[in-house]
Amino acid sequence: MKIAFVGKGGSGKTTLSSLFIRHLTANEAPVIAVDADINQHLGAALGLDDAEVAALPAMGAHLPLIKDYLRGGNARITSSESMIKTTPPGEGSRLLRVGEDNPVYEACARTVRLDDGDVRLMATGPFTESDLGVSCYHSKVGAVELCLNHLVDGPHEYVVVDMTAGSDSFASGLFTRFDLTFLVAEPTRKGVSVYRQYKEYARDFGVCLKVVGNKVQGRDDMEFLRTEVGDDLLVTVGQSPWVREMEKGRPAPFDRLEVDNRRALQVLQDAAEDSYEQRDWERYTRQMVHFHLRNAESWGNARTGVDLAAQVDPDFVLSEALAAPQPT
Repeated sequence: MKIAFVGKGGSGKTTLSSLFIRHLTANEAPVIAVDADINQHLGAALGLDDAEVAALPAMGAHLPLIKDYLRGGNARITSSESMIKTTPPGEGSRLLRVGEDNPVYEACARTVRLDDGDVRLMATGPFTESDLGVSCYHSKVGAVELCLNHLVDGPHEYVVVDMTAGSDSFASGLFTRFDLTFLVAEPTRKGVSVYRQYKEYARDFGVCLKVVGNKVQGRDDMEFLRTEVGDDLLVTVGQSPWVREMEKGRPAPFDRLEVDNRRALQVLQDAAEDSYEQRDWERYTRQMVHFHLRNAESWGNARTGVDLAAQVDPDFVLSEALAAPQPT
């Protein structure tokens, strides 16, 4: 399953995504973790020190390699340079799988050892001095979108993406790339404002959205959230001494996380597993093509000098039937 964590800055989305990743790993699920937030805090939340976080490879820096690998033998794509962030796969494209080894993971992923197993961590990369004043954040997450467009994941496999804060992800089609989106909201007016934006923007695209109430301190907080978000409220999480110690750089073993919070994480996993039954690869592929054609018309054709609509393979549908290993 492809799972996104979104929410306003400071809502706790990175902390909750890291706890969910730890929980999945403890339950022996294969996990790829992706830090798609420009602030790049997921690595630290998973226990990396500052030097290790700084040493993570930036996906954006390896975009030529990613494009060249994913293009494979797709005759509709004239060159890897003509690929943009929304380019969909077609016959001959190389696809990514959660558990395999491939040149993209070798270049862009690093193994993070947790208490109960290992995860692969990938990161968009932070802004650099050369980006200041000339680049927008969405140029950084293009590599993430391109990889998700070419990724085939099966049941009990997870790709967990910590998204940028607020509703910025709606500036691309990235928000449609997930089986389930967890929106982390505090019990405040500001906390639910991003929920309303997300709900409105996602309405026409069948995005499955569930709210995780965070920093909930009592019945009044819970009732506030339930009144504001209704049945979209999935579960609430309270204050955590374990998280406080982790944020100080001295985490206890994960099995000491508070029982109530462990139960909440299991609710998230159960919801993710349930979302698999609603998976619609044809809709997923159709939306992929929709955003590609929009990007092609608005800027892609002019930037690449080619008709990017020609990259669309009308007979291709991404699906688990294509999950057999491919030659590299």
